[in-house]
Amino acid sequence: MKKTYSEIKMLSKKDYRAEAVLDYFNKRLRIDDYRGKTDSLLKDASKLASDNRFTKVIVKGKACDITNLLKEQFQLEAIIKNYFHGEDAYFFTKYLSEARRKTDSWTKQDSIITSIYEKKKTVHLQSGEFGFRAADELDAKKLSELYRAVFEVYPTPLHSSDYIQKTMREGTIYYLAEKGNTIVSAASAEINAVYNNAEITDCATLPEVRKHKLMRSLILLLEQKLCDQGVFCAYSIARAESFGMNAVLHQLDYEYTGRLTNNCVISTDLENMNVWCKDLSAGN
Repeated sequence: MKKTYSEIKMLSKKDYRAEAVLDYFNKRLRIDDYRGKTDSLLKDASKLASDNRFTKVIVKGKACDITNLLKEQFQLEAIIKNYFHGEDAYFFTKYLSEARRKTDSWTKQDSIITSIYEKKKTVHLQSGEFGFRAADELDAKKLSELYRAVFEVYPTPLHSSDYIQKTMREGTIYYLAEKGNTIVSAASAEINAVYNNAEITDCATLPEVRKHKLMRSLILLLEQKLCDQGVFCAYSIARAESFGMNAVLHQLDYEYTGRLTNNCVISTDLENMNVWCKDLSAGN
């Protein structure tokens, strides 16, 4: 992957080990996994972020480290239930600039969640005019074209068919909906093989077919595939401005567990992102 997007770096000292993602595109440092002395790691992570002119640090923290995270000026923004083999992950963040911390749309996005809660959950009946199937590497070019059509900018290089093929080889599962020979909707499940969890992501539908609720069907197919592989912790991070995507997750019994401020670039600017979680074993 090009350095302009991100790279994984292992941080190591005598008192800790950690896996860090240096996300150049979104100007943030993310600590995905760690062990050892937390306060030493947090100081080094903040310095590494500052050295790279990043404006946000994210740590997927453990319950035992909440006090240390707060002491180092990190704040809790969201939770992913059961992330660490049944233990919750706590999304703690630290901002290195006032501009990155500031958002003018928080109460509006609260209202979106409130209105979604008020909508009655409905039975989903899918139109028979679309076909659904798992994607393979031969679909990568058409998938990249779909993502280019839906997203002007995206926080990962989904506009590249090579990148999509690379993620498939690394274990990410894609499902697609097609009408004739045209892919009109797609979604993926990015699996963490260490902790057996998965992020439902890369959700895209062409505007002209959004009324058919294709994303519901795609996510249900992904969930079944995950269950077949013994992955029961599923979560998704959706644009806080998107009523439709957040409503889909609520309809599918995902639970809203927080919002990440100015988390990543989608469309043309940094956007707030809502976190949703689901225990897939609960319905089986």
